[in-house]
Amino acid sequence: MTPTATSRRRPRRPAWADRNYSLLTASAFVTNLGSQGALIAAAFAVLDAGGDGGDVGLVAAARTLPLVLFLLVGGAVADRLPRHRVMVAANALNCLSQAAFAALVLAGEPQLWQMMLLTALGGTGQAFFSPAAEGMLLSSVEGEQAGRAFAMFRMAMQGAALGGAALGGALVAVAGPGWVLAADAAAFAVAGALRAFLDVSHIPPRAPGGGLLADLREGWQEFIGRPWLWGIVVQFSIANAVVGAADAVYGPLVARDHLGGPGPWGLALGFFGAGTVVGALLMTRWKPRRLLLAGTLCVFPLALPSAALAVPVPVWALCTVMLVTGVTLEVFGVSWMTALHQEIPEHKLSRVSAYDWFGSVALMPPAMALAGPAEGTFGRTNALWGCSALVVVVTAAVLCVPDVRDLRRRTKRVSGGEPEAENGSADAERSVGGLG
Repeated sequence: MTPTATSRRRPRRPAWADRNYSLLTASAFVTNLGSQGALIAAAFAVLDAGGDGGDVGLVAAARTLPLVLFLLVGGAVADRLPRHRVMVAANALNCLSQAAFAALVLAGEPQLWQMMLLTALGGTGQAFFSPAAEGMLLSSVEGEQAGRAFAMFRMAMQGAALGGAALGGALVAVAGPGWVLAADAAAFAVAGALRAFLDVSHIPPRAPGGGLLADLREGWQEFIGRPWLWGIVVQFSIANAVVGAADAVYGPLVARDHLGGPGPWGLALGFFGAGTVVGALLMTRWKPRRLLLAGTLCVFPLALPSAALAVPVPVWALCTVMLVTGVTLEVFGVSWMTALHQEIPEHKLSRVSAYDWFGSVALMPPAMALAGPAEGTFGRTNALWGCSALVVVVTAAVLCVPDVRDLRRRTKRVSGGEPEAENGSADAERSVGGLG
């Protein structure tokens, strides 16, 4: 049969790009577009109000502290309640807190405690949102193309980060941080509306359990029983803490003193976003058989941005470093999501994700709060070199875990027992660069 003009104009979507996947991708794009600019805006709102590096660190820590306190509860809740409802409620809280933050900044000089309180409310919403969102995404994709689906999702998300960081930095310089925070509040409202239409009918009803503590205990047993899982989470617990402190505290200060202000720093973050888009595009084609070995080797360049800020290098060199780091870190990100998808049972996804997130952010509040005092004690340059060194050390250490080196890509995800081994098809064998 000859295809009609309508069918030629409307190409069929891939089998894995169903309604839920499309809604999740669109909402993540909108959220990241606003949030990346808001991160820059929050730092410069503190500086414009007369704060210093220590105050920037306190506001950043105020956001991550609720993540540590509520993530595990958020994971248990997301495995008990419909995940999309948890996501929408969290988005509503983020929208309200950012709108209030924007109003305070636009109205005059906000107080430090006000900015910390509103940022903490946003972090609380994130604590409930993240496990629900990751569980929802991982449960929405099946089959051999899961890795490609995750890569496409992350490419859309990181593409938004690219635009959001560059645009956010420019808007902070032109219009001020208050309007960027207001735009972020609007983005949360739009994303929450999209997520309200997610369909959870494909997820089997949860059997009645023994309560919240029993759910947390079951998630912990799933987490601690997999050395590759807790090993990498410990690695990123340290790496995220020092990199987060460098980006949230030292980055804006170096930009102010040596690079020309928020515009160049936003540009550098935009290049990082561009790198993640390129990395995600690479992962739509590359399927390394040893997922975690390939991903972990690509974490070493995460030490480069802190070293570049320590020098400090010119803006063009910093942008190049951020681009390379974004590419390699995205290889890890897609590999990590694929490993979780194939190894963790669906009904435990949000709880395991919560332990993952908990470990990844647990050290960020003290690291950010101590970034200012560390600068005063050791100097900004030495503190940044220390951040870079710690990333290298913990990444080398996790390669000593056999499961990290040996975990193979599989064709089917786990359902309750063991996942099936890779079938050796030509598509599954395809790799690039020898890491697979």
